[in-house]
Amino acid sequence: MRRHARSLQSHARVRTRKKAPRRSVLRRPAQAKLPPGNFDVLIAGGGLVGASLAAALAERPLRVGVVEAVPFGKPGQPSYDDRVTALSLGSQRIFERIGLWPALAGEANPIRAVHVSERGRFAKTRLNAQELGVEALGYVLSNRAIGAALSGLLARQANLQMLALAKVTAVELQPQEVLVTILGDGERRLSTRLLIAADGAQSEIRQQLGIAARVWDYGQSALICNLSVERAEAGCACERFTDEGTAALLPMGAERYAFIWTAERAHIQKLLALPEADFLAAAAALFNGRFGRFFKLGKRQSYPLKLVCAGAQRRERVVVLGNAAHSISPIAAQGFNLSLRDVAALADTLAAAAQGAADIGAASLLDAYVKSRRRDQTGTTVFTDWLTRVFSNPLRSVGVVRDAGLLGLELLPTLRHEFLRRSAGLMRQAPRLADELKIP
Repeated sequence: MRRHARSLQSHARVRTRKKAPRRSVLRRPAQAKLPPGNFDVLIAGGGLVGASLAAALAERPLRVGVVEAVPFGKPGQPSYDDRVTALSLGSQRIFERIGLWPALAGEANPIRAVHVSERGRFAKTRLNAQELGVEALGYVLSNRAIGAALSGLLARQANLQMLALAKVTAVELQPQEVLVTILGDGERRLSTRLLIAADGAQSEIRQQLGIAARVWDYGQSALICNLSVERAEAGCACERFTDEGTAALLPMGAERYAFIWTAERAHIQKLLALPEADFLAAAAALFNGRFGRFFKLGKRQSYPLKLVCAGAQRRERVVVLGNAAHSISPIAAQGFNLSLRDVAALADTLAAAAQGAADIGAASLLDAYVKSRRRDQTGTTVFTDWLTRVFSNPLRSVGVVRDAGLLGLELLPTLRHEFLRRSAGLMRQAPRLADELKIP
């Protein structure tokens, strides 16, 4: 009798489970469970790119680990000196699809127009979001805000394990897995079916795997800081080419802007050493008084401009991602946006493989991902490299080419439309995570 009662109770529990609402998330078959310390995807580098991939893999039937030496998203009040990212419209769509945008929308400053000009020449152009029939070409966000939003999203991710204050020290490739040694609070040895090297432009994993990187040094540096202007233009970003280098202003709300000045390294060093008042006057002069007086200068920082391209973006069960794969010029603000499209395409690839119970580290699968990204990566790299070289060249003959380019953008609808699409990150062969914006 007791056995019969237990049987009925068990049957009732089974029936209750069957009646529970079905979740849309895919489940891993029971026989495919991995023991503790083993992962399907291990991401080395929890910066914006690595964390974005982890977020894109949320609720997938994959056990994901993130190894990060310096955790982002620390609590604290935002600073006036926060670094910013110009997020393209295509990247905003990716963040929206992975559930990140609700936490960022209130912090985002829309770019509804971009004014491009060269001092001392007549050619100029103004690009507007309304030409594409969209609300904004992109958004300016502090890296702190993006990091905090990612941190919050990842904290709710059941299939994720954060391995903070640790770094990868050794990688051993095997036919069915990658053995990874990490050093943090002691040394640990992990295994993963797929390793993601998202550890920056100087990637140690890339070097360990013997992947050479091609480096082109522009001989320039970028000076970045935040400042305030007397006459702000709401929603308008400005790019200005001058004999003293290229200057850009990105709107951060009210009178506050992110300011980027790229020039030869010796000149940047002089600018860093200028007294605050002299620097603000020199920066305002680049725009011929258009924004009035510049004031309230934040901390000035600089970094050298180099084009870094990995000789290969995959090895056996390894994918090289983010700046480890390609670090490009900040002109036109394409770097992070390109990496985020890589993230979206890779997440699409891994999700489809997991759904079909395929090997997510298979060479054919990773080759297909690399091939799918080649056109966009090559086009964006060539585009930013060309802009950097042409708009930093003082030769008069090159100045004529710049004038012709700006006039073409102003007068030729097809060229202008294509430039707008690329600037907004709306690629014709977009990853599924970014494909809902149908722009003709």
